[in-house]
Amino acid sequence: MLRKTFGLTMAGFAATLLAGTAVAQEAPSKEQLEQMRAQLIQLQRQVDALKGRVNHQEKHAAEVAAVKIKKAKEKSGPIPVVTSGNRFGICSDDKFNCIYLTGRLHLDAATYSFDPASALTTPQNPHGGINARRMRIGFTGHFARDWHYTLIGDFGGSQDGTGALNNAFLQYRGFKNTWLEVGYMDVPYTLDEQVGSNNILFMERATAQVLAVDLAAGDNRSAAGFRTFGKNYWFGAYLTGPVAGADHTTRANVGATARAVFVPVRSDHFTWLVEGDYQRLITVQTGNTLRMRDRIEVRVDPGVRLLDTGTMANVTSADVISGGTAFSFQNFYFQGEYFHYRISRNVGGDAQFNGGYVQAAYTITGESRRYSESNGAFGGINPKKPFLLGTGGWGAWEVALRYSHADLNDFDAAAVVRGGVQRNITLGVNWYPTQNIRFMFNWIHGEVERFNAANVNLGAEYDVFATRMQIAF
Repeated sequence: MLRKTFGLTMAGFAATLLAGTAVAQEAPSKEQLEQMRAQLIQLQRQVDALKGRVNHQEKHAAEVAAVKIKKAKEKSGPIPVVTSGNRFGICSDDKFNCIYLTGRLHLDAATYSFDPASALTTPQNPHGGINARRMRIGFTGHFARDWHYTLIGDFGGSQDGTGALNNAFLQYRGFKNTWLEVGYMDVPYTLDEQVGSNNILFMERATAQVLAVDLAAGDNRSAAGFRTFGKNYWFGAYLTGPVAGADHTTRANVGATARAVFVPVRSDHFTWLVEGDYQRLITVQTGNTLRMRDRIEVRVDPGVRLLDTGTMANVTSADVISGGTAFSFQNFYFQGEYFHYRISRNVGGDAQFNGGYVQAAYTITGESRRYSESNGAFGGINPKKPFLLGTGGWGAWEVALRYSHADLNDFDAAAVVRGGVQRNITLGVNWYPTQNIRFMFNWIHGEVERFNAANVNLGAEYDVFATRMQIAF
């Protein structure tokens, strides 16, 4: 309306000038000039007034629009989100602050065919049954974009114990590909540990790897350190302390780990990595004792610990040097690691052990394992055609084979260690109906030879048939 009034005013002014021109063909008189100047002044005042009113209304309209936008943002509030891995969460509208629900259930069942080597073998008859190997629930997320956190409890375990803290740590990711981490965590040490329990080829990791991480790394370990990574490299170093739930009235183990990964070849069809690891147990628990032992790569009966050094006394420190390699070529996957352990003792001489494994898998349905830069390891299988009735999809099918070896004997040390030798061959079949569900079947055929000072074998030969139902998000 104001713009229309302004236009009419200007039109009237133009008409006045034309009329004056038409009436007076000659030069205007002094009196006429004064009248015209007065009219111009008045018209200029009217124009200025109209412009002021227009500017005021435009400013008011802009302020109203800004208030509406602000109110709309205030009303939006938290928004629900779902990650690519089907993890549900809630985020602020700018995604700077998020919290996600996370969990996993690994429900195992197993039966044993067991042939003890002597009457002194313990146990003589392992018990099969069902075990909630892992039953975790918790939260993960981030504040102000760069501060990431994880808080998870575990209500499962090899002995179905009471709930315990699994992870409670903080990460700072503001430096892009370098993360600073502190808290109770699964220390990123060894190749198979970085693959993650949801994505490992078999129900349990190889004994040689478990013996290494149990010294000063592994799950629910207090630690502080960093990782840095890129397209063709990964490096991390951590200072570690006791596990969650440790008795802090006595001296606890303190250690350090370092892991380096180099990826010389990386493409859509073929990716190959090599890695080196080092771990040092710096201070040993009160009493300067250390014991290395493990089960026969299945956890349903926790009492089957045939491989066992017993309590080693006078231990001052321990070192583990290891290396590994892995590659993914289309739907074929290979992975292997070797470990050398050195236990330093101030009485009885140092003890040295070794172990390792090689394993391979072939995905029948064509899926492949992708390399994860942040983990410096390969991830799991995501079915191309999830199992869904009426769609023709049957998920992903994978077959796997592993040979593992662990030797905890040292007959050359002044204080001989008779921990035994374990050899296992494991055949696995994995079915992934969807990205979040997996069914596993493992057949383990193996033996442990462990001779005491009287040359009596405390080991056994065995076959274990085990299965797992897994849900993870």
